[in-house]
Amino acid sequence: MPKVLSADDIAAFRERLCDVAEQKFAAHGPDGVTLRELAEAMGVSPMTPYRYFKDKDAILAAVRARAFTRFFEAMEAVEAGASRKKGAFTGSGYVNWALGNPAAYRLMFDTQQPTASSYPELVAAMARSRETMTVYWRRIKADGRFKGDVDLAGHMMWSVMHGAVMLELAGLLHGGMDARKLAARAMLSLARDLGVTSE
Repeated sequence: MPKVLSADDIAAFRERLCDVAEQKFAAHGPDGVTLRELAEAMGVSPMTPYRYFKDKDAILAAVRARAFTRFFEAMEAVEAGASRKKGAFTGSGYVNWALGNPAAYRLMFDTQQPTASSYPELVAAMARSRETMTVYWRRIKADGRFKGDVDLAGHMMWSVMHGAVMLELAGLLHGGMDARKLAARAMLSLARDLGVTSE
């Protein structure tokens, strides 16, 4: 007779499974990993994951939602500190998180999941992550230091951050350049181009 699982048991197993899946998916791509392989990596029977997730697609959605959640929590913490200091956005918090969590970061941005809209938790985490890219611009607009389009500026900033991170992850930055330096310099240029004024 199967063991009756408590809510804590279920949550703990799902987290363990997501930990394993995050690494496997990032290394081999979602299509290169089977549920059987995930079960084997965890030392459980091939059918065990089905007790916790409908299928591999649901596991991928959970892994990505978890990654986006960790990301937006980190970005919100960075912005909370920046709000007190009123300093310029350098991108260091973004780059630090991305380089410190490369497997999660790759799954967030390098994975196409056509069924993403079927998973409300993933949709919400993606939306909240996107919102963190506009908070800085909304703040300095409220301070009278920026008069442009907040959403456009947020997308431009995200492009800058993502580009710098991916270049470093791919080993394509040379000559003493790294993602932190590149992001900081690019943000100065972006802020100047968008007409941000000093305090």
